[in-house]
Amino acid sequence: MISRFFPTHYLNSIYEIKVEDLKRQGIRGIIFDIDNTLVPYDEAEPNENIIHFFEKIREAGLKITLVSNNTEDRVVKFNEKLKVFALHKSQKPLTKSFKKALQLMGCKKEEAIIVGDQIFTDVYGGNKAGIQTILVVPVSDKDEWITKIKRGLEKKVIKYYEKKQRSHNR
Repeated sequence: MISRFFPTHYLNSIYEIKVEDLKRQGIRGIIFDIDNTLVPYDEAEPNENIIHFFEKIREAGLKITLVSNNTEDRVVKFNEKLKVFALHKSQKPLTKSFKKALQLMGCKKEEAIIVGDQIFTDVYGGNKAGIQTILVVPVSDKDEWITKIKRGLEKKVIKYYEKKQRSHNR
């Protein structure tokens, strides 16, 4: 029951993602959340590290889509320098936007992975859509009020997930 909230992978940062490994596993598209996955929710634009990382992903032949619950203005402004597919007001954890992202990238669900910082939107939505997920530690402690409320429960799920992983790896 609780396993529906477990990510496929749990990393400290997007920069721990090994693009070549994903490619070898048959991944052709990466769906990224924006807020607190790539930048703090109050930063309007991607930094140079993100721009460079996205270039590296594209050079490896993978497609990218931003899927955010945030507004059109926020997502369009953030995407100006990245120039990737982007979906706003996606209503995660509903799966409609994830399916649309797959369509845009020309991927099957087995050929994509979702990267986000929230269990109850990114991971749960990805799991419902049948897409692998990477949960990353939020890039900032600053959150919108609604997200702050969920973080306490998320910590409990992560603790249980890590305990399961340790017992599985013995």
